[in-house]
Parts: sequence; structure tokens; C-alpha cells
Amino acid sequence: MASKSPSVEVEVDDRVVRVSNPDRVYFPETGATKLDLVEYYLAVGDGIVNALRERPCMLHRFPKGLAGDKVHQKRLPAGAPPWVETVELFFPRWSRTADELCVTEVAQVVWAVQMSTVEFHPWNSRRADTEKPDEWRIDLDPGPDCDYARVRRVAHVVREVLDELGAVGFPKTSGSKGIHVYVRVPARHGFKDVRRAALAFAREVERRAPDDVDLTWWRKDRDPSAVFVDYNQNARDHTIAAAYSVRGLPDARVSTPIRWDEVDDADPRDFTIATVPARYAELGDLHADIDDHPFDLAPLLAWAERDERDDPRDPGDPDAPAGEEGPPGPGA
Repeated sequence: MASKSPSVEVEVDDRVVRVSNPDRVYFPETGATKLDLVEYYLAVGDGIVNALRERPCMLHRFPKGLAGDKVHQKRLPAGAPPWVETVELFFPRWSRTADELCVTEVAQVVWAVQMSTVEFHPWNSRRADTEKPDEWRIDLDPGPDCDYARVRRVAHVVREVLDELGAVGFPKTSGSKGIHVYVRVPARHGFKDVRRAALAFAREVERRAPDDVDLTWWRKDRDPSAVFVDYNQNARDHTIAAAYSVRGLPDARVSTPIRWDEVDDADPRDFTIATVPARYAELGDLHADIDDHPFDLAPLLAWAERDERDDPRDPGDPDAPAGEEGPPGPGA
């Protein structure tokens, strides 16, 4: 749909962001526009900044709205004003570097939306030391035939194990069909050890819920009605949608923080750019105090050592014997 006005200027604190094509429809199912997306992110500004602060961030851009192509953008788009901050990352696979967006204020989020960003996918490490994650991510990724009731059951098992460990988990809807739980950890370990800890945790969840969880690495061999606890989301350069990030779905769904007592009743389809601002105004950022609850990974690393003695082959190691398919893709 053609834009009715060439641009508008949006004041964000002491910044002014020019938003071009504000009337362009991004979400055909609801008619929500680019300007609606800007206004959504302003409404949850503190929350989205808290989720992205100082983290390298990959952008999922839709230059023509959801009806057009999706662009996965690591490098900061050209034309950024000087107050948009970045962090340089090295990618060994390509032997090159990239300057990724590194959000410190909400105006930078709005500028990214001006550049057609819908989804924000931050690293689980911060700019001070990008090789030391400070966020352990538990991604409950349902198979194609898995119903949401099963995801909820697994979420309760996740909380049970976290409580026994003394870890505080912060749940959110994935914005699609799953649930994510974040745990703050001290930035003392590299990606390899955080991933090892996440795998040990996932194995314990599978032991307690064998009918609901399948950790089979190769998708073709996995039970399509089960939940995959995707520990590999803690590997380097793996990202999932941030808390309060909109998802590129026709109904403009949002990856939304929820309370543990909401897990059984909250429906991911109810959280959209039309409904989350009022919820946010009432409840505030449910992940606001995540930094106050760091968890030492030592118990999980001990579990990992035990598991590795029993079965030294990492089930997620691409070099391990397996079929012709590759590892699973990004979490739901």
C-alpha cells in the first residue's frame, strides 16, 4: 500500500527521528502500519531497552512490510545518526567483522524501526565482553504437532528444576508457539560452558518429562508432538527474539514477559502490539529486576561433567554420527 504521507518526525526524549512512509501497512491481517509499530515500541520503551541494553543485536527487517522479503541484518544499516551505538563482532566462519546495533536508549530502537526493523534478536552477552554470556536462555520449542498445553506442562517442569537449583527464571511467550525462560548468570564463562550447562539442564527436564520432551538433535528423528528444549540457543551468535520484540507474524504478535502464575492461562495470540501497551502500563516490565538475581552455573556444569562421563558424545555436536539433516533452526 502506498504511503499517504512522506514522513513524520517523532520526538524521543532529546532525539528526533524522521519516520518515512509512516502509513505503510506492515501487518496486513490487522492493518497496523509502520507508525503503529513505532508507537508500540515507544509504549514499552523501558522494557525493550532493558532487554537489549548493551547487547549486540541482529535485526529482522521487512522493507516492504510482511508482504515483502525478510532481511536478517547483522551489520548496522547505512545512514545511522552518530548517536546510534554499535559493537564490533568477529565471525570466524567468514573471517570478517560486523558492527551490530547496540541499544542504550529507546531512540535507537525507533531509528531501527524507521529502517524497517520489526524483530530485535540480541546476543546473550554484552558489549563489555561479547565472549562471556550473562544470560542463560531456556527455549521451549514445540514440534509441528505439539499443542500448547504440552509446552505449558514442560514450563512447569522447568520452574521445578530451577527452584531446586535456587535459580530465578523469567518467563515470556516466544511470540510464536513456544515459551522462553531467561536466567541471569555472572559473565564468567564462555559460550561453550554456558551451552554445556544449558544441555545438562535440558537433559534433566527430559528425564522428568520423558513423554513431553524429546532432545533428539536431528529434526527428522524427533517426535513432532514433543517439545525440544533448545539448549543450542546459548551457542555463540545464536539469537532469539527479545522480550517485548514484535514478531513478523500477520497478527503483530509480541514476545511478552509473563508471570509464572499466568503460564496456564496466557495465550500467546492475546499479546499483540494492540494489547501489550495497556498490559505494560498496568504491570510494568516483568523482567525489570532480572539483573538482581544472578545464578552461578557451577551446579549445572557439575551435571554436565556427570553426563559427559556417562555419554561423552554431545547429542548436538554436528560432527557426531547422525543423518543427512542439519541441526534445528532458530527457536519458535
